[in-house]
Amino acid sequence: MTIAIGSTLLGSVLGAGVLLASSPWLWPKSRSQKPQRRGAIDRWRTNLRQAGLGVVPLSAFVFMSVMLGVAFAALAHAFLGVVALSVALGMTGVVLPAILVRRRAATQRRANRAVWPDVVDHLVAAVRSGLALPESVSSLARLSPPFTRAAFAAFERDYRSSGNFGQCLDRLKATLADPVADRILETLRMARDVGGSELTTVLRALGSYLRQDAAARAEVRARQSWIVNAARLGVVAPWIVLLLLSSRPEAALAYNTPQGATVVGVGLIVSVFAYRVMLAVGRLPEEQRWFE
Repeated sequence: MTIAIGSTLLGSVLGAGVLLASSPWLWPKSRSQKPQRRGAIDRWRTNLRQAGLGVVPLSAFVFMSVMLGVAFAALAHAFLGVVALSVALGMTGVVLPAILVRRRAATQRRANRAVWPDVVDHLVAAVRSGLALPESVSSLARLSPPFTRAAFAAFERDYRSSGNFGQCLDRLKATLADPVADRILETLRMARDVGGSELTTVLRALGSYLRQDAAARAEVRARQSWIVNAARLGVVAPWIVLLLLSSRPEAALAYNTPQGATVVGVGLIVSVFAYRVMLAVGRLPEEQRWFE
């Protein structure tokens, strides 16, 4: 009886030890998924703002993407009659808006990167002329490049009504949604909070760095653009051939078999994998936003 009780206690202790040892891989994993999802949602909202679609709710964007995928699948099934191709085109329709938004946001970031040094130069000139930091930032509503004037004009109205420089900077950062703008505005916030006699020197150094970075990125992108375009053509060309073949009745019957569906499914997986690898190889490192 004593041996049985001892064995039970020993087994319970060992089980509790195994449970405690494995707990970091069990419960914290499920809790850490929520911040990751929130981070992904925030990134997509930032992409929508940078693409000029900041007024579009994320839920509406997802709904329209799903509806576009359903429309693609319905049209493909109506004209081709191949179930596997209809599913593949439906998935393409779902992800196509996301790809277009990301490309538009990246194009906007590249365009912005080329003009931010001019914004820094205007800030340096305003600060050296004796204007206070809020007035210097407000002056950009008339002196900055056209795509930023609306945001700085909103900052000017906001500051005149509230007088809170920090909160107005936060709203300006959210409107611009650009990592370079975050760096400039956080530099101004630090100079406002703790004082900075070297602000103009820091801003001039930042403007010089931004010009050098933009020139280097433009050169690298020009050299690899033809490689990236050739890779995209290599991914798209087989699917164009497949669509042309599927227009023939005998080919449609062949692709409606399990073997044909397997071929289409494997081709889709390989195409997505190759496209992602191509993007990963050709992607330049992007700056992260500061204190979102």
